[in-house]
Amino acid sequence: MPPKTRYFADPVLAYGEIAPHFDRLAGARHPYLQAVETQIAARISPGSLSLLDIGAGAGQRALRIAQSTGLKTITLLEPCAQMSRRAPTPAELWTLRAEQLNPGQPPAKGKTFDVITCLWNVLGHVRSQKARAQVLASLRELLSPCGVLFLDVNHRYNLRSYGILKTLLRFIRDQILPREANGDVTANWQIDDVSCSTYGHVFTDKEMRRLAASAGLRIQERIVVDYDTGQTCRFSFQGSLLYVLRPQVR
Repeated sequence: MPPKTRYFADPVLAYGEIAPHFDRLAGARHPYLQAVETQIAARISPGSLSLLDIGAGAGQRALRIAQSTGLKTITLLEPCAQMSRRAPTPAELWTLRAEQLNPGQPPAKGKTFDVITCLWNVLGHVRSQKARAQVLASLRELLSPCGVLFLDVNHRYNLRSYGILKTLLRFIRDQILPREANGDVTANWQIDDVSCSTYGHVFTDKEMRRLAASAGLRIQERIVVDYDTGQTCRFSFQGSLLYVLRPQVR
């Protein structure tokens, strides 16, 4: 009997569906997720105090990063109630979407953060390049003067994850017919006999550099991490892309 398929046009609803199984799904990617956290922790400056995590889920990753680096204040942005209800009690919870984040309005008004994280391709669940650029611009405004934004995305040309043929076809299409929709994909999770899916977007390095520049951010560093093993790699086609971003000097 073929597996049942459930498609959610809204990624927030999809995460509500997979919330009871999320720890198991994350466990399957433990080497990668742990490697990203380790890379982030190694780059947080001594004396940093505050952390904002975008698309935080239950907040375990933010809590681990904060505990390993001495960050005292944790704020979690998570619009999915089923995901956020297990958030750690010391954390402040913002129950809005990344697209709704406005530095000039509550709950963000008047606040800045030494560290902001947006991890595991959370940006890829934001529809449209314009909306993604606006999210990054809002995060830039929420950075303290010496603040840093860590963001990792699924790489469209990840040869190890997608294989030679699929990656080559993607690259050729981008050269012949470059357009935003080329990166749109269906994100899928298999839960028992049900296939749960929603909208996603996978990025190129060139696309990320354009987005960062349009949001007033500069890329301080790019780290390539193998999506299966968590090992750092030399070439971009070998893994997912983790960016260390800071505000552009004006």
